[in-house]
Amino acid sequence: MASQHKSIVPREYRVYFALLVSCFALWGLLNNMTDNLVPSFAKIFMINAVDSSLVQVAFYGAYAVLALPAAFIIKRYSYRVGVLVGLGFYMVGAFGYIPAAMLRSYNLFLISIFVLAGGLSVLETTCNPFVLSLGDEETSVRRLNFAQAFNPLGSMAGLFLAKYVILSHLHTATLDDRLAMTPEQLGVVRDTELFWVCVPYVGLIIIAFVIWVAFFRSNLSDKDSADEMTVSEAIGKLLSIPRYAFGVVAQFFYVGVQIAVWTWTIKYIMITQGLIESEAANIYIYSIVLFIACRWICTYLMKYIVPAKMMAVFALGGILCCLGVIYLPTEVSVYTLIGVSGCMSLMFPTIYGIALRGLGPEVKFGAAGLIMAILGGAVITPFMGHLVDTNMLGGLVSGFSPEETAVRSAFYLPVLCFAVVLAYSLAFRKSSEVAHH
Repeated sequence: MASQHKSIVPREYRVYFALLVSCFALWGLLNNMTDNLVPSFAKIFMINAVDSSLVQVAFYGAYAVLALPAAFIIKRYSYRVGVLVGLGFYMVGAFGYIPAAMLRSYNLFLISIFVLAGGLSVLETTCNPFVLSLGDEETSVRRLNFAQAFNPLGSMAGLFLAKYVILSHLHTATLDDRLAMTPEQLGVVRDTELFWVCVPYVGLIIIAFVIWVAFFRSNLSDKDSADEMTVSEAIGKLLSIPRYAFGVVAQFFYVGVQIAVWTWTIKYIMITQGLIESEAANIYIYSIVLFIACRWICTYLMKYIVPAKMMAVFALGGILCCLGVIYLPTEVSVYTLIGVSGCMSLMFPTIYGIALRGLGPEVKFGAAGLIMAILGGAVITPFMGHLVDTNMLGGLVSGFSPEETAVRSAFYLPVLCFAVVLAYSLAFRKSSEVAHH
């Protein structure tokens, strides 16, 4: 296999690659901190699972709205400008947390989250295809997996920030305790909790600004800036490629399962093991550690194994782990819950790389379509929350309390999502194998 002997990142692109990797780590950090805002806001604002999951609707909905404008920006200007715009949106959105906390406004938090995530959408639309372009096409999927391997390192940092800065400062008062408080007492509790919600997001503005300056002073080039393909031509060509069109669908369901599983991991542990938020977050951390380890291992193994084949095996593993989460006793199901994250590890960059392989000047709009598919996180997460709230699928599970049955049976939705990824892997296994040799 020729791809075994080629450098993943050619020497002349390594500085550029390092700058882009810093952005991968940043949005990984922010994604996982945001997952922890769902249980945090549910407690702070005393709202149910569906309403608290509006955090994910705002966050991942912004990806769908801003991805296409991002494609216009990088087509009209350059990848470098796209990065500058994305980081700028992040900083504005993070500043919005301050008035939201001062006014104790959940709606203003949602608006700030939308603006912040819009910046991340621009960053992802820009950085992913640029990484693909930094070297030979034969190594493009491995290169993107390598860059994405730094994303969960940021995720790990985000988890520790969430655990020790946000979750650990949540008051131990239950919903009933809060309802019994006077407005003044409740206001004091909320002000303290919201202050600690703001600290990591506002603090990260400094890091974002440093990255912004680095890109502003760099000489990053846009290899495809001279193309003249129109929007209609690009979209028409993309829709005529089954590997790309199905890739967008697969990405929608993959992102949906990742965000939904990570969002409801803490609630699953709290219900099945009777732990508080900060203690339950430890299982989330173990999940991300496994995710990171599997991402790095898979990136190495792609030298020898066709990415689509590997993804098919992991998708099947994800289905089996989810069934374990649903049916196995608690002392065992917690391990299958952690295993779900390992199975997800290689999917986003692999779907992305397979779908965009071989595209020409339409790659920017192709990248935008795949980033818009992140909308899956905004759709599937609240739907899973609805399943948790209503116990709609509870009739499929028995032997547990109603509350535990509800959270367990909700994992049938991730089973469906993994099945879609499995179908995509099998459908384009042959074309991925040809490109790998």
